[in-house]
Amino acid sequence: MEGLGRRVIVAAFDGWNDAGEAASSALSQIRGTDGFEPVFSVDPELYFDYQYTRPQVSIDGEGRRRLAWPETTLLRPVRKTRGTQLWLLTGVEPARAWQAFAAEIVDAALREDITGFVALGSMMSDVPHTRPISVFAGSDNEQLRQTLELEKSTYEGPVGILSVLAHAAEAAGIPTASLWASVPHYVAGHTPSPKATLALLDRLEDLTGAQVPRGDLSTEAAAWEASIDAAAADDEEMTEYIRQLERTRDTWDSPEASGDAIAQEFERYLRRRGDGPSKPGRDDPRRS
Repeated sequence: MEGLGRRVIVAAFDGWNDAGEAASSALSQIRGTDGFEPVFSVDPELYFDYQYTRPQVSIDGEGRRRLAWPETTLLRPVRKTRGTQLWLLTGVEPARAWQAFAAEIVDAALREDITGFVALGSMMSDVPHTRPISVFAGSDNEQLRQTLELEKSTYEGPVGILSVLAHAAEAAGIPTASLWASVPHYVAGHTPSPKATLALLDRLEDLTGAQVPRGDLSTEAAAWEASIDAAAADDEEMTEYIRQLERTRDTWDSPEASGDAIAQEFERYLRRRGDGPSKPGRDDPRRS
């Protein structure tokens, strides 16, 4: 496929790049419906702080205790297809040596003749759960932006490992794009967020042309939304807050909305909250 090519890495990491577990769940959905095999894993001793990301102990089917260390692994599809193939990069955000970490991942990608890289992330935002989940689709690659109608991020500030990997991949000649889902910040107790996962997978399929499995996500997303509706029904303050978010979102989405109208509605929304203009959230790719 023009743009990202036919051998595309899709990357997601546990941690604060992964609000509502939307991004990591998207990779789990893809991985769970087809065969993949590992082709590369980083040495955890080099990149992880075990006091921050501790190893996990479990008991296997034979009653033996197993110790699993944090990892980042590149997986390739076992089955060959004519269309776009998705490689998966999954794991935990490293605690140190990010430049060396990124260099190892990019070297592995080049050995596999990877033609494109897509970073999946999700962030807590002031958005209503009752509306479609918005997904920011962006790229620093001008040709990709033109071919795939992507946006250019104007964000400046601290970033996560997804941004570091995307920068390293682009520098090595691998075209990169990023997809960030906006998860309602008031649903922290309703994790995971299958509606956000579904939105990421829908946009990933549009972007790559690959067949992306959805499983039961549509049903799970409807149940997730209904559970939040039920919780909000007993809380008048929460109900009114969601209505305010809906009005703001509808203003943004309306075809007749002008820049001034959107700005005025947003200012009214901030005044109702009692807030003033705030600095952009960390690693929010949409904000300047």
